[in-house]
Amino acid sequence: MAEGIGSREELGQLIEGKSDEEISAGVAELGTDKVLGQIFEYMAGQFQPDRAAGQSAVIGWDITAPDGTHSYQLKVADGACTTQQGAGEARVTLGMALPDFLRFLTGQLDGMQAFMTGKLKLSGDMMFAQSMQAWFRS
Repeated sequence: MAEGIGSREELGQLIEGKSDEEISAGVAELGTDKVLGQIFEYMAGQFQPDRAAGQSAVIGWDITAPDGTHSYQLKVADGACTTQQGAGEARVTLGMALPDFLRFLTGQLDGMQAFMTGKLKLSGDMMFAQSMQAWFRS
């Protein structure tokens, strides 16, 4: 995770009770792309190939921060998951504001609740979005 953030739990403690503005400012201070890059590397490391059972897919993420949208992709193929910065063709793309994304990752925001309230936007294969969650440790 980002410098000073060793785990999902530590990240959760850093953002708990903070406003969207405080979270965004804290991330910007460290470098939004640096923080997001480390988070997506961490996410790729949580991939469980046995759960994907020979599947391959590209999962896109669009994270909206005060300085613009930061796009990342998780690519699952041949039993591995890699990450890269940038947008491209994806089976499903998930979009969230930066503070909500961090709350979602740390368990402070439920994915279904986020979707139902418009905090999580999905485009592409919605059924796949539900099934691919099982490919990663929480």
